[in-house]
Amino acid sequence: MLGTALAPVSQHYLDEARQMQALSFMVHIPLVCFGIAFPAMVLFAEWLYLRTGDDLYRTLARRWTRVMVALFAVGVVTGTILSFEMGLLWPDFTGTFGAVFGLGFAIEGFSFFLEAIFIGIYVYGWDRLSARWHFASGFPIVIAGMTGSLMVISVNGWMQHPSGFAMRSGQAVDVHPVDALFGNWFFWHELVHMYIAGYIVTGFLVAGAYAFARLRGRWGRYERTALAIPLTIAALASPAQVLVGDWAAREVAVAQPTKLAALEGVPKTTRGAPEHLLGWYTDGRVKYGLRIPKLLSFLAYHDPNARVQGLDAVPPDRRPPVNVVRVAFQLMVGIGTLLALLGVVFLAVRIRRRRLPESRWFYRALTLAGPLSLVALIAGWVTTEVGRQPWVVYQVMLTTQAVTGASGIPVGYATLVAVYALLAVAVAWVLRRLARAPLAHVAAQYENA
Repeated sequence: MLGTALAPVSQHYLDEARQMQALSFMVHIPLVCFGIAFPAMVLFAEWLYLRTGDDLYRTLARRWTRVMVALFAVGVVTGTILSFEMGLLWPDFTGTFGAVFGLGFAIEGFSFFLEAIFIGIYVYGWDRLSARWHFASGFPIVIAGMTGSLMVISVNGWMQHPSGFAMRSGQAVDVHPVDALFGNWFFWHELVHMYIAGYIVTGFLVAGAYAFARLRGRWGRYERTALAIPLTIAALASPAQVLVGDWAAREVAVAQPTKLAALEGVPKTTRGAPEHLLGWYTDGRVKYGLRIPKLLSFLAYHDPNARVQGLDAVPPDRRPPVNVVRVAFQLMVGIGTLLALLGVVFLAVRIRRRRLPESRWFYRALTLAGPLSLVALIAGWVTTEVGRQPWVVYQVMLTTQAVTGASGIPVGYATLVAVYALLAVAVAWVLRRLARAPLAHVAAQYENA
């Protein structure tokens, strides 16, 4: 195995380094979702204004623009921290494979600068550009948000299913970066899965904020419109994600069978493998779960008698922590299913009765849907990243071979927690200020309409 050609690093703080990286991803990933989806929602609201001449849509787009800028600024901070962590926490990973994945981060950096430039033009152009030119200036923001995240996901896809290089004497040689990042078939389902997740998370979080406002008695035309746009997008995306999830599971079954075995708690290679809903993996089996015969084989290979590789196919020290991956996976699937059902209910009422739902229970559920979508998003990344362990580059480099040998990890960890705590307080303060300071002279006429 290639991974055995690389020596482990002496490091007493491996778990702390992992936790620091995980913490940074947990903070940054929701902002990535907003970077993917929110500019498109802002632009859609502005397009409605151009099409109808209704000033409500312009008001909405301007208010959302302020939120977009605030979250972009926070994303710059968290993204910069992540970039430093890649080099500081995992120096052997970046040193060995920088030539393979460096192209992705270079294009991601270019996308970031493009996005920053056009956000500036878009923000300061509201009253300085013609309506059509201002609308046009928003497209590069949408495109840059997509290309930037595309590059990062392509690097992650390569880490999950490495290709485009050869290993010789512990070094990556014969490197083909384009093939490694974009010729990798495993990366495509991750890309689609993440983009749709971006629209689900952003849609439910924004709609959830207005659902909360409705529960508190604010339900004018402005709030109804501001809720309907993101909720419609999230409602359309949620059922589609169920189909993409099926695609992703089948790709994992082929490329990462050990991860699939951990997801489902499959101790031994078997044909006609069952699925267990809930339960806890211990002593080589799943206890307390609901067992459904042959369902795993059917879902993974569309054949109820298909062979599913078990955890026994690899040594114990090459297996991911089963219960961490199982719980995260079931959280993601369970919450995703509930969000899809909520989306279907909304669409059914919207299409059949041509209005928004009226039940308070629906708006209570929608208020919870935003935070739950975040939980599902983070659980999905735990499933993807922890399920790949103990490899940082799957079956090529172990995480223990990539980690830094520096001794200051605890100090860095404490500093990181303090920075994120301050950042969370600052973001909450800024968003609260923005929510309480609308464009009153324009928006007030819609408050009670």
